[in-house]
Amino acid sequence: MSELSPETAQGYRVPAVRQFSIFLENRVGRLLEVLHAFDDAVDVQLHSIAVMEASDYAVVRTIPDNADAARLLLRSAELNFSETDLLVVETTDDRPLSLLCQHLLGAEINILFMYPIMTDSPMSDGSRLALCVDENEFAGQILLRKGYRLYGGDDLR
Repeated sequence: MSELSPETAQGYRVPAVRQFSIFLENRVGRLLEVLHAFDDAVDVQLHSIAVMEASDYAVVRTIPDNADAARLLLRSAELNFSETDLLVVETTDDRPLSLLCQHLLGAEINILFMYPIMTDSPMSDGSRLALCVDENEFAGQILLRKGYRLYGGDDLR
């Protein structure tokens, strides 16, 4: 039996981006140190950031335009992090967020979290959102069939 592949039967994989979740102690100035590290990097730019804070720690979710460079930067800064693939989808007036959620609900796909993309794209006609779902490939296929535009890591550069 062959190993399962994340690709569809046609060999097509939906576009995805790499998110880095950085785990920081909740200390004054710690987030600024991380942002300065990215500012000083020549080969990586952040396109999105979301901070989830608790009393003792914070999780900083970032989407860089160069995952390999971001990984090296975070390792050299000795930061604890994890990686996951997300969908980046464009919403427009005729394809709003509520309709996107309705399509995913109809397919019984759970949205785990979402947050906006900060940078503009010359290719974009609407707003872009980073979307974490429990089934990336299936969700991406549904959204593409419904006319939504998905962005991959290369589209951020």
